[in-house]
Amino acid sequence: MRPAIDLVRFVLGNTCRNDNQALDLLELALVSESEPLTFFAIHARIDEAEVYARAAEWCGLAFSPVVPRQVPTNPEIIRAEALADVKTLRAKVFDRDVLFTCAGFSELLNIRTQLIKRPELGNSICIVPPRALRSGLTDRSAKLLLDQARTRLASRWPFASAHLDLTMRVRLVFAMGLAFLVLLAALTPFVLQPVLVPLMAFLLLVPSGLRLAAVYQASRGEEEPIVPPVSQDNLPVYTVLIPLHDEANMVPQLASAMARLDYPPEKLDIKFVVESRSPSTLDAVIAVLGDPRFELVIVPDQSPHTKPKALNYALPLARGEFVVVYDAEDIPQSDQLRRAVSIFRDQPGLDCLQAELVIDNANENWLSALFSGEYGGQFGLLLPALSKWKMPLPLGGTSNHFRLQSLREAGGWDAFNVTEDADLGIRLTRLRYRTGTFTSRTYEEAPITLKAWLAQRTRWMKGWMQTFIVHNRYPLTFLKDIGLRNFLIFQAYVGGMIISAPLHSVFLGVLLWRITSQGGGLIPYDPWSAIQLGILIAGYGSAFVISTLGLTRLGLGHLITYQFLLPVYWIMNSVAAALAVYELLTRPYFWAKTKHGVTRLARGANMDSDFSRNTEFRPTE
Repeated sequence: MRPAIDLVRFVLGNTCRNDNQALDLLELALVSESEPLTFFAIHARIDEAEVYARAAEWCGLAFSPVVPRQVPTNPEIIRAEALADVKTLRAKVFDRDVLFTCAGFSELLNIRTQLIKRPELGNSICIVPPRALRSGLTDRSAKLLLDQARTRLASRWPFASAHLDLTMRVRLVFAMGLAFLVLLAALTPFVLQPVLVPLMAFLLLVPSGLRLAAVYQASRGEEEPIVPPVSQDNLPVYTVLIPLHDEANMVPQLASAMARLDYPPEKLDIKFVVESRSPSTLDAVIAVLGDPRFELVIVPDQSPHTKPKALNYALPLARGEFVVVYDAEDIPQSDQLRRAVSIFRDQPGLDCLQAELVIDNANENWLSALFSGEYGGQFGLLLPALSKWKMPLPLGGTSNHFRLQSLREAGGWDAFNVTEDADLGIRLTRLRYRTGTFTSRTYEEAPITLKAWLAQRTRWMKGWMQTFIVHNRYPLTFLKDIGLRNFLIFQAYVGGMIISAPLHSVFLGVLLWRITSQGGGLIPYDPWSAIQLGILIAGYGSAFVISTLGLTRLGLGHLITYQFLLPVYWIMNSVAAALAVYELLTRPYFWAKTKHGVTRLARGANMDSDFSRNTEFRPTE
């Protein structure tokens, strides 16, 4: 015990006054199941490099703040999956082998004992801080990480990658099929009505029915079970992945949001994953790395330049039992990670949790009001209902919480899909993994200009098209994987996200043409016309109902009047769909980056308030 006390006191210096205090601090670290040296660095507010330098001095070992880039690895790194657990790196320095290690507290005690017996060992061991060792490992395995980031999914699922399945021929067939459906919608009032009207009804009424069923589900007001919280000492390491590209302006706000997370800091593994071709963002992240919870992962410059490729690159470096993805503009509620752990521990069969995304600049203008209504219905009502019914659940692009093991088994993200979240949600269902939702909120920023909105929506539409094509590429296999009910729901829901707006816009155009040029007025003159008008009303009506209820539960009822602009919003979606088809054919993997930090409203004001109502867990059954 004496050597342990001496090491604690040497590392902590004047901040540790006596042996009893040293024992108390060591006990706190061990009870929390944390590495004591990391625990001391965080809670004594001593730089991690300084802690390890002192530990190396106490042992009589060499210390380096970094693993020198020019030092070759011996042997070469061949398994990326194990990188997160590696604590040593053997390298050739001049004429001798040197072991660079971030040995922990107990290992250092053993090394000190061995050095007394064999002093020559000290010439071949160099202590480095854990972040420095991980950085050195990442540098030396960059090519391997990059190759796996691009091909991991294809190697595990040969027929589930947009890179392999989105051939030009397939994209052309899809584009022609979509154009054909829009043409049929335009012809429905005039020809083959007994065939075309039922077809259009299926394509448009099933998504409407899902929305109304979700509204009914929410209106039942069922009591939700309270999940017991996990004690502080039993909380696991949690990895937070934050992909960034040209977002230097968001880093201070983002770092502040991460610093407010109510989670033991020694158990947080927060990684800023930054493209190497974003120098200003790299500089901004480096400026906040004084927080020992933060770490920088630099993604080499190689196509595709997508968010999922960056996430895949960082995934082997994740040290947590659980992992969550946040975007640059995200402000999660401070207790979100604790609540996610509680649900995961309460439901061992649960593999993924989607938090509720809420727009906090909804009051900015009419566009952000419509966007907020869309999010309120989607994440507050529809996705929770789909989860409860055990239906395919296209994830949102952020605040997805995973069991790390499940995520790796599923192949991670599709590096070539520009809505990797929706694709992963469907793939999890195909693999029979369970996905749920919970009402811990993450506040996001809506686009406030038509240009920004259209670029973002075009990418989303293109990604939904990619997801629809990839999973339908081999329909019998897909049907076998997912089951008949979920197969049909996928066609209606994901297909509906693609086709609903264009078809409704065509229907609306035909109706307006009929009113203005045919003199028919608003009263249908035949049953088929009445059905067509009913389809139009059902589509807009269901979207209006779910949006208004979503806004109401968020305390944003004053924005309901903006929802009467939904026909205009859907016409805008139709324009985005047309642009998405064009991009699908010409540049399928292009990622239109949304610029954040442009809102004129203060953000995060509602983080610790009700935002009009309390939030509860919504675990799946």
